[in-house]
Amino acid sequence: MGEPTSGKISELFLQSLENAHLTRLSNKHKIARYFRYVDDILIIYDPNHTDINNMRKDFNTIHPNMKFLEETESNNKTNYLDITIHRTPTNWVTSIYRKLTFTDTIIPYSSNQPAQHKYAAIRFLYNRLDTYHLHKNENKEEIDTIHDIMLNNGFPIHTHTHTHTKHPPTDFPPPLQTNRQRHT
Repeated sequence: MGEPTSGKISELFLQSLENAHLTRLSNKHKIARYFRYVDDILIIYDPNHTDINNMRKDFNTIHPNMKFLEETESNNKTNYLDITIHRTPTNWVTSIYRKLTFTDTIIPYSSNQPAQHKYAAIRFLYNRLDTYHLHKNENKEEIDTIHDIMLNNGFPIHTHTHTHTKHPPTDFPPPLQTNRQRHT
């Protein structure tokens, strides 16, 4: 499982490597932007000035125990963390990305859990929606997806309009209890 300090030590190690090598590699390969979150890296470059294979080879010489793999865009799109980045002729447009293994299962409304636990996933989905600058159509599609997730997990329809707030609604009825739960 690892030591509690493993994550911090890994981060310090990666920052040290970046400080030692990133400026040189950025200049050599004309990297426009470099983003890293933990071990996921997004590099933006102009393919007219950069050879991805040479860049990968150079990155793989940084440390013998590290291997960089590339995933290039397809149809002007690439996925990074939980977003899809669409490249247009003039800018970039983002949308929410869900892996193929995504399930819309969250704590069901009928579960005997505290309300704040049930609504935590919903708050996360709405916070993510508010954080990313989505196109109007993408925003509407994501709201519909969030409502579908709520419906599929038994949340009453009247709670759907109240969940776009920081705290869960207080005016919703408690979850239905089975006879066994009532008598214990």
